[in-house]
Amino acid sequence: MKKLTEETSAGKLEARPSGLDDLIQQGARQIVQQAIEAELAALLERYDNVKTLDGRRTVIRNGYLPKREVVTAIGPVTVKVPKVRDRSGSGVKFNSNIVPPYIRKSPRVSAALPWLYLRGVSTGDMGEALSVLLGEEAKGLSPNVVSRLKAQWADEHTLWNQRDLSNARWVYWWADGIHTGLRSDDSDGQCLLVIIGVKPDGTKERVAIGDGFRESKDAWCELLLDLKARGLQSGPLLAAGDGGNGAVGSIGRSVPKDSTPALLVSQDWKHSQRLAQITARAG
Repeated sequence: MKKLTEETSAGKLEARPSGLDDLIQQGARQIVQQAIEAELAALLERYDNVKTLDGRRTVIRNGYLPKREVVTAIGPVTVKVPKVRDRSGSGVKFNSNIVPPYIRKSPRVSAALPWLYLRGVSTGDMGEALSVLLGEEAKGLSPNVVSRLKAQWADEHTLWNQRDLSNARWVYWWADGIHTGLRSDDSDGQCLLVIIGVKPDGTKERVAIGDGFRESKDAWCELLLDLKARGLQSGPLLAAGDGGNGAVGSIGRSVPKDSTPALLVSQDWKHSQRLAQITARAG
């Protein structure tokens, strides 16, 4: 808790109270990089049976171009575009369809990432999801590339959502429901339930992400009980959430009974100075 208090006093938590910007930026970089790698894998697969006279593949990976930045609404995202080597001399090159100059500005990334999780990962609608993040040109990605991304993201989501929490420890939780503003036919009342945690060393990370109906207590309880079922031994020392979203009361009821947070607060995220004062007293 000392580390958390020191960081709060220094203003680090005031500058970015929920940590969501950092996590969204990380997610944007990962999604773009994975899409590029899936494009490359599709190209290599296309030439997999083309061999040189001595039996070697003609088209192979050959490192990366210098890192480049893609500008998004939440800041620059650094990606690496891979290169290929064509041993046959026929001039085969790798050109990504999703990182040309037009992707240097993506104003909807902040709103799109939660929606990508709900619609892209949950329903498999990868073509539409990628177009939200990367622009209309992303709809032209081959079915093979989209299939690779779908499988990779689904596997990563499953592993993360089933991870063992028996050794997990957090001193602080922020819990909030996110309404993206992006709508579909079946999204009425749905939102993204997010818990961000601060570890004893001050590191921020995602604790839980799930979909819920109107931020109800039942939805929060279901999310929290899943954490408990995966081995969570103790809740945070301090938990905070919007007073109207049902999260704070659910945390008190659903975390292990011998580790109810020492302080549960309902607060407006805009009042970061108040958050700093509460956190300092809890330390």
